[in-house]
Amino acid sequence: MFPLKDNIPNERFPLITVALLALNVIAYLVSLRGGGSFFGGPADTTVVHYGAIPYELTHPGKHCDFTTGSLTSGAGQIICQGQPGVQGSPPGQPATIVTAFTSMFMHGGFLHIAGNMLFLWIFGPNVEDSLGHVRYLGFYLVGGLAALGAQTLIDPGSTVPTLGASGAIAAVLGGYILLFPRARILTLIFIVFFVTIVELPAMLLLGVWFLEQLYFGSAGLTNPVGGSGSVAYFAHIGGFVFGLALVRALVVRHKSEPPRFPVY
Repeated sequence: MFPLKDNIPNERFPLITVALLALNVIAYLVSLRGGGSFFGGPADTTVVHYGAIPYELTHPGKHCDFTTGSLTSGAGQIICQGQPGVQGSPPGQPATIVTAFTSMFMHGGFLHIAGNMLFLWIFGPNVEDSLGHVRYLGFYLVGGLAALGAQTLIDPGSTVPTLGASGAIAAVLGGYILLFPRARILTLIFIVFFVTIVELPAMLLLGVWFLEQLYFGSAGLTNPVGGSGSVAYFAHIGGFVFGLALVRALVVRHKSEPPRFPVY
């Protein structure tokens, strides 16, 4: 299912949402300067340097780097200070607190950033409209940190870099479903070779999305899969719960119930 548009008109220009979209795209393009490809994403060195690594967060002052090879192929290996047999310091590493923020603007490939930006563009503007520009920006950034915290709590010793805006966007989704439970979303649906556009309740679309995160996250605990391509499901869960918990406390204006899409 691919959401296309909600039925709540924007009352003000979504300045922060547009700025976040632009920053994510710019950061993605800049990340490719160190190697990698437009569709495949940045080089492994960039991912390890600027992604958030739970091991670094739970071992203050320790940094990680990767050996020669490819993380995706399994030939490379991430090693960290403090691990048995590891000596020396990796060069040119940003501070761990910095990577907590840079990781929110890093993406592993074109489809990764495209999917995240689609959700941000559809669900962000009306949450921004309800919270105001400044509160929305804080909500987004702190939601991303909460998402990273949830992922780190689940696997504090993981050396797999966490990157992407999806944790912060999950906070936006949690806020959206609470503020606009009766909203409806035009959604593109693929069923084998059948393609159609339907109008779905936001509660259904986002509720199913959240249940998927719970299912796959729980499955990952019993059958963990490593590698840089792993999805940080608990970051999504943590961000979503953060949005549910705090969004009402930040609302500065309430919007009326939206109309249904016109039927042609």
